[in-house]
Amino acid sequence: MNPYLNLLQPYPFQKLHTLFSDLTPPADKNSIALSIGEPRHPSPQFVLDTLAANLDQLSKYPATAGIPELWQAIAAWLERRFNLAQVDAKRQVIPVNGTREALFAFAQAVVTPTKEALVLSPNPFYQIYEGATLLAGAQAGFINCGPQTNFLPDFDAVTAQQWQNCQLLYLCSPGNPTGAVIPLEQLKHLIELAREHDFIIASDECYSEIYFDESAPPPGLLQACAELGDSEYRNCVVFHSLSKRSNLPGLRSGFVAGDAGVLEKFLLYRTYHGCAMPLHHQLASIAAWNDEDHVLENRRLYREKFSAMLSQLNGHLEVSAPDAGFYLWPKTPIPETEFARRLYSDEHVTVLPGSFLARESAGVNPGEFRVRMALVAELEQCVEAAQRIVHCVENL
Repeated sequence: MNPYLNLLQPYPFQKLHTLFSDLTPPADKNSIALSIGEPRHPSPQFVLDTLAANLDQLSKYPATAGIPELWQAIAAWLERRFNLAQVDAKRQVIPVNGTREALFAFAQAVVTPTKEALVLSPNPFYQIYEGATLLAGAQAGFINCGPQTNFLPDFDAVTAQQWQNCQLLYLCSPGNPTGAVIPLEQLKHLIELAREHDFIIASDECYSEIYFDESAPPPGLLQACAELGDSEYRNCVVFHSLSKRSNLPGLRSGFVAGDAGVLEKFLLYRTYHGCAMPLHHQLASIAAWNDEDHVLENRRLYREKFSAMLSQLNGHLEVSAPDAGFYLWPKTPIPETEFARRLYSDEHVTVLPGSFLARESAGVNPGEFRVRMALVAELEQCVEAAQRIVHCVENL
């Protein structure tokens, strides 16, 4: 067996199952899960109709690179969304089966396994970054995200030697779980560092379409490149998905875009990896990327839930609205694992302890005394969950 498998930690939800294994929630209260970021708003009907109308495409093998119509739809969306002058649909876009698969596979393709090889990521983080790093034969380095930096990664804490050893920098903006958005000027600075030290930036932007101010969408990495006058997007790739934007987590549809030289090698890897997107999924994806009305409605629903939950929780928990995304990241009055246990055992509400999403770095675990709450349930359930959380806090 691959010895690197022994380095992998249990997934956060496995840890959560173990944490609750000796508890029995109250039978008179229905379960409300705020622990997993699975969108539950209705999938767009026009996308479902496109899927159903193209089931005959199951008789054909899809190409790993995808069909030109999908490349073009993605390139056009990127140009509209991030004010890009030009995206080469054929060379700078690869459709993928959701960002999870692509974020993992990307490290396997671009990391050169050496004793000094380092992959940096935010802390807390999406655990795929760590697993991808370890199985690529590199060391994982974590950049803490705490209140002192408004929950953005503390890039100033990265040493010159770490930047020199870095081969791949994972970004997540808006952040999971913090919701913090990396400003455009900071993205530009990171691009300059990537070119100075010759590492690749992989920017996970799957939450970029869930935000609160319609006049101020979160900026993206390719947008920062464009503002630096670079339409080749050197050293930069972005990952986007329809899961959160379009409430289509089961479609497993996303894309990678950016540096054509990097993507050429990534496509070679994917050809052997055997992960082509089914043709009827590609056609449904074209429909989704070409429409913004359902995305506007999606944001409206999230704004409504954030407003309702925060009005209940304020004054009871130390919590504030994130920059973007659909998570709350409150501070807990007792250790986060005990808080999660109390919520589950007393109120039948499930949240994810922040320490399960982070690692100790520079002597601290930035997830301690915090929990992640995903506002994915219906509005009424979110309000009820908030009321139960307040009741739990009052009884501590």
